[in-house]
Amino acid sequence: MSLSLTPSSDSTSRRRRTVEAQGYNHGDHHDQQQDTQQPDATHTHTLSPHHSSCPLAKSVSPQACESRHVCEDSWEEIQRKRTIRAENEVEANKLVNNYRFGFRKWKSHVTARPFEDRSDVVKELYSELNVIKPHSGPGQFITCGNVVYVLLFGWWVSLVYFLVGILMFITIIGVSHGKLCWKLCCYFLWPFGNTIHEIGNTLRRCCEEAPDSECSVETMEDSSPVLLPSATQGPAPEMPERAPRTPYWHRLSTYVWMLLGYPPLAVVHSLVCVISWILVFTIPVSKMSAQTLSVILLLPPEDILLSTSSHKKHQSYETRALLCCYHAANWYYYKYTVDGINVFAVNLLPLVIVALIIGYVDKENQYVSSEVKFATAISSIIPLSYYIGMGIASIAAQSNFAVGAVVNATFGSITELTFYITALLRGHRAANPCLQEVVKAALTGTLLGCILFIPGICMIIGGLKHSEQRFNSRSAGVSSALLFISVGGVFAPTLFSKAYGNLVCDACTNTTGGNSTSNASGPFVCHNCHYDLKNGTLFRDHIQPLVYTVSALLPAAYIIGLIFTLKTHSHIYNIHVGEGRETSHHGTVVHWSRWRSLLILIVATVLMSACADLTTEHIQPILNQPNISQYFIGVTVLAMVPEIPEIVNGIQFALQNNISLSLEVGSCIAVQVCMLQIPILVFFNAFCDVGFVLLFSDQHMWASIFSVILVNYIFMDGKSDYFQGTALVVVYLILLALYYFAPSPAGC
Repeated sequence: MSLSLTPSSDSTSRRRRTVEAQGYNHGDHHDQQQDTQQPDATHTHTLSPHHSSCPLAKSVSPQACESRHVCEDSWEEIQRKRTIRAENEVEANKLVNNYRFGFRKWKSHVTARPFEDRSDVVKELYSELNVIKPHSGPGQFITCGNVVYVLLFGWWVSLVYFLVGILMFITIIGVSHGKLCWKLCCYFLWPFGNTIHEIGNTLRRCCEEAPDSECSVETMEDSSPVLLPSATQGPAPEMPERAPRTPYWHRLSTYVWMLLGYPPLAVVHSLVCVISWILVFTIPVSKMSAQTLSVILLLPPEDILLSTSSHKKHQSYETRALLCCYHAANWYYYKYTVDGINVFAVNLLPLVIVALIIGYVDKENQYVSSEVKFATAISSIIPLSYYIGMGIASIAAQSNFAVGAVVNATFGSITELTFYITALLRGHRAANPCLQEVVKAALTGTLLGCILFIPGICMIIGGLKHSEQRFNSRSAGVSSALLFISVGGVFAPTLFSKAYGNLVCDACTNTTGGNSTSNASGPFVCHNCHYDLKNGTLFRDHIQPLVYTVSALLPAAYIIGLIFTLKTHSHIYNIHVGEGRETSHHGTVVHWSRWRSLLILIVATVLMSACADLTTEHIQPILNQPNISQYFIGVTVLAMVPEIPEIVNGIQFALQNNISLSLEVGSCIAVQVCMLQIPILVFFNAFCDVGFVLLFSDQHMWASIFSVILVNYIFMDGKSDYFQGTALVVVYLILLALYYFAPSPAGC
């Protein structure tokens, strides 16, 4: 009996693996936005063996599971169909495009998610510091982040407030502001759990003047954002009616404060705001300084009330909480976004301005060295790549598949192409063949990084969290086949030249020290050996036509792949959009409209051209390093820095147990390099001869071919773990070691 059930078990196991591969699509732990329609299908591998013939309890009724045939039909239906949930049509279109071949994979949301639908952790990140929360006592605020705040900011901010308070007392007129400064001096030394209130127009007065409005005059505890009168600990004196007072901006003391007291505090808080924002995880300190500078310091001193966490003030009039901070740091601020852009990319954007200023103003390197200019310019490519990717995702999400494909094909490779073309032009003008070899090394390094490093690091990080991850091997097979076509087409002219070219050496000597004409016996040592192509007719009549033919066929194969996966055989990816959560009554709010996205793409491309020009202008001191091969610089720094946003996206997909998209990130870039970027460079060289020849060194060729074979072998079983990822990363590091110890190109 057991022998007769074995085929059925194997077949069911294969079906289960397929469903698991198609079902793994979970959102973030705190902010899940996409999921499968059949939640149990994603975890069927945990079921016991005797339930393997019908693992989906929710998808198939118990009566249907009694029939093996019905259950198998259900498996086929689930295998054929997969649903992605999204809260609106634009977001759903972006999620669908993420699974399509040829589209750059992107994680960030292109629409603003309703705040009420966010998790408590995310709400905490975006909340204003004016909500009073219940707490047990001052001891709970003694955390590492709060102590670091005191060491970095608290002591010197308090000192400035103390000195400004003395200055205001000296003026006599500003005594009230001086008292406020001394109170704030104690507050900013340790603000955690303490609250700053505003005494002004109260809710009770609002209710008296407008009894039909929605307001409450009931007393509340201190855990409320708005503190109301409380007399539970003894009678409080009634608040006498205030005598008519001079308006705040009609007082002489106000202008004394604005001339002497406010400016130094504005400088201090602006400095704290900038530093804490750059540190990202201390953004609450930045919010606290911004609130103080823009609101608190512009109020009348008598309208500001401070209460501590240990001593609760009770009054018979109402106050409004202005500032209340409990923690100076929060680890989850790495998720913080500004207008849809991650905070790290926002913080790196000023680096572009710095790179342009020091690069084009200080042309003689009087103040900044070429090495610093190169590092700044190459680093500025990171935020620009992020903005270009966000612009691509925004346009594709709001357009049909044809427009999305054109935008992805046009702007998806703009970062790398800008650098390559700029380097080729500068190398041609300076008659420097080294830059051409550096471009080829960067192209190869991009291939190796996208084929080996990106999938490898994603497998490691995802495998450490989720043990084993599965993906749709059939959809991955499309990218794998195109990778084979790409690499074979790109290196076909190189193989052809090796087969028919003549090996020529500049000089050959034997061990006895004689020249090549000597009759002495012994092995010969030859220098600067290369295949002579341009001196004969081989290159002009045979290799060059082959290069143009390959460069025309590769984009055609890319277009056919787009049509195959986007139109005729889109069912391979099994993507169907289901109904998601309801959006707010205001409708879908898109961060970037089509025109805004296009404008950002154009501006980012122009800035990218300028930064690429600075990078190639100041790269020569880096290439002249005697202990580092120029090949190594090309395959590492120049190849992988523009891909950092893609690496981050792949890692985030892997952490969400969506390894399919992580693997597609690298495959998509590698295919675009071979099928779009290299043909564009070839045709650009045909119209503007910059000396770019599609002939690679042996090391480039065999490293790329071996990488494609290895990664396809690992992807065969449709599952991944951290061991497979480690194997890919180790092979990548071995290849980097080969480039590190390899001699520089001839003539460099």
